[in-house]
Amino acid sequence: MRPLSRLSILLALLTVGCVLAACGGATFNGTVYRGEDVAFRIPQAPPGWQQIEVSHTAVAFRDEANMATIAINGRCRGEDDVPLAALTQHLFLQFSEREILSQEVVPFDGREAMHTVLQAKLDGVAKKFDVWVLKKDGCVYDLLLVAHPARFEADLEAFGRIVRGFATLSTNDS
Repeated sequence: MRPLSRLSILLALLTVGCVLAACGGATFNGTVYRGEDVAFRIPQAPPGWQQIEVSHTAVAFRDEANMATIAINGRCRGEDDVPLAALTQHLFLQFSEREILSQEVVPFDGREAMHTVLQAKLDGVAKKFDVWVLKKDGCVYDLLLVAHPARFEADLEAFGRIVRGFATLSTNDS
């Protein structure tokens, strides 16, 4: 992959990765993430996906073969009264040529979530996104697939498995 392309992906994740600081004490054991005020469970990473470190992202995985990234974030900062559509739009404020391809409110982890598929550019680099935004128990969770538009479909199944297996946890659970 060209360095500019990798840089663009990382910049996109930093922008999209909102505000979850990689605070001291955060742990991820391969399926359970526990931060200071947020915890969740996901399935094991799909075959071929490698965990990567991206600042302002709780958990991220990369599929180098298809140049795609999965990022999962959570934050508990009093945003639970902000509409799902506004929370979704906020993720893409720094992007240009945003085009929403589909958007719907769907049941997710015992609540409603906004599921959005869109295309956008960051610094002129086109990307396609599958985004899930969930508000639950005073917290907001973002699950994103970021891919090159031509390779987007190749990773939808892997991302769907992560989404279907996602569950919020109490930070007090062991």
